Amino acid sequence: MKAAIFQGVHMPLVVQDVPDPTPGPGEVVVKVGRCGICGSDLHISEDPIFGVPAGVVLGHEYAGDVVAVGKGVTAIKTGDRLAVFPLESCGQCGPCKSGEPAWCEKGMVVGGGGYGQFSKASEFQCVRMPDGVSLTDGALVEPLAVSLHAVNVSKMRSGARVLVVGAGPIGLAAVFWARRMGAGPIAVTASSTRRAELAMEMGATVFMEPEDNGPEAVNRALGGPPEVVFECVGKPGLIQKCVEHVAPRGTVVIVGLCTAPDTFMPFAVVSKECVIQPSAFYEVRDFHTTLDVLDAGILTPHQMVTDEISLASLPEAFEALKQRTHQCKVMVNAWS
Repeated sequence: MKAAIFQGVHMPLVVQDVPDPTPGPGEVVVKVGRCGICGSDLHISEDPIFGVPAGVVLGHEYAGDVVAVGKGVTAIKTGDRLAVFPLESCGQCGPCKSGEPAWCEKGMVVGGGGYGQFSKASEFQCVRMPDGVSLTDGALVEPLAVSLHAVNVSKMRSGARVLVVGAGPIGLAAVFWARRMGAGPIAVTASSTRRAELAMEMGATVFMEPEDNGPEAVNRALGGPPEVVFECVGKPGLIQKCVEHVAPRGTVVIVGLCTAPDTFMPFAVVSKECVIQPSAFYEVRDFHTTLDVLDAGILTPHQMVTDEISLASLPEAFEALKQRTHQCKVMVNAWS
């Protein structure tokens, strides 16, 4: 099969021929239908903190069809359509069996394989897709689940004033879920307005102008300070910015993946009695909830998909996404 191989930090992906995967006990092989390019993969290729070795196939936002099953697989059969849950864990401990493999007692890693024509996954990573969900929308399930989990852990009350910092796929998905889950006014801030229209389509009330998005402007737009703030960028300084924005006793949810050291003013947190709530990964039920929404015909998130590319085009497109671009979510079709 063909796959885009990670060569190491600061090096471009290279499409090569590699052996087709074969399923071991408890495993399945998936013919990858679509795979989204995730910002996390871009970070992995630039930051050694992740420790990903050369030679692996990245890509964890993917959906496809089962083409082979290994010994002992009972719940999945050839021909099943899957959104692959990419957290690789033991599958046997309490958290894994309760649908929370992010907290596996033996450790968890984020798997990949989506930047290839075939990928291998354990049976317990397989989430069946309803027939009405396309492969493209199936590949959106993982990033949508990230934001769904963030809204869940925020404990947002109905009618709450919400601020979303960042208009990438995770920020836009946070807008989508906050709106569906009963938020009041939702404001979005970003470094540019290029995704303002998309944010409004996802459910935002207002998209703040970059040159006027301080606390006073946001308070005017929302009718008061935001009770929940979602940090969906992951750059130093943004936690402090979110603390400055949030209402007293409000909640700042950290969704963005910042790997650089950062600081914030503890006095500001204490004086507001605000909650700083990290949001890591998701639960299996978040995948099912997302699939149920997509199957019901709620296809608003599909608007985030701005391009579909071939596997041969992936290395160039991958490098281009490291710079500011008009693209939002790019899908890879390894068979085009």
